[in-house]
Amino acid sequence: MHGANAVETIQREMTVFARRARAAAGRMHPELSLVSYTLLGHLEESGGCRATDLAAHYALDKSTVSRQVAALERSGLVERRPDAADQRAQVLHLTQAGRRVLARVTESRRAAFRERLAHWPAADLNRFADYLVRYNAWPGPARRD
Repeated sequence: MHGANAVETIQREMTVFARRARAAAGRMHPELSLVSYTLLGHLEESGGCRATDLAAHYALDKSTVSRQVAALERSGLVERRPDAADQRAQVLHLTQAGRRVLARVTESRRAAFRERLAHWPAADLNRFADYLVRYNAWPGPARRD
């Protein structure tokens, strides 16, 4: 495979990967969309943040994030707390229920990955992991986080 063909193959396979990830997410945890899972994971990793920070980080429209956050609040997975630095602002945090759901879904996702990759040689796994880290490290022209 040469340059342009490899890039086309990568693009096609990453599109297939994204479609399969969305479909698998829906089957594995129908109560939690892939977007909701991603937002919960970010809140856990960051220790909480403002909804505007989520929108900026994922380059999403604020109204889209607002709808997702509202659904997570209604489900009891996220709560708002006053920002210690600016009492007028509110920071989103996981609730205990949010932590439990996120942990359960994360473990089911890990198990699915382990099963899918169980027969890969260690060298291939390490190389694949390194390539993904390298690919995702590039901020791109539109991303500013």
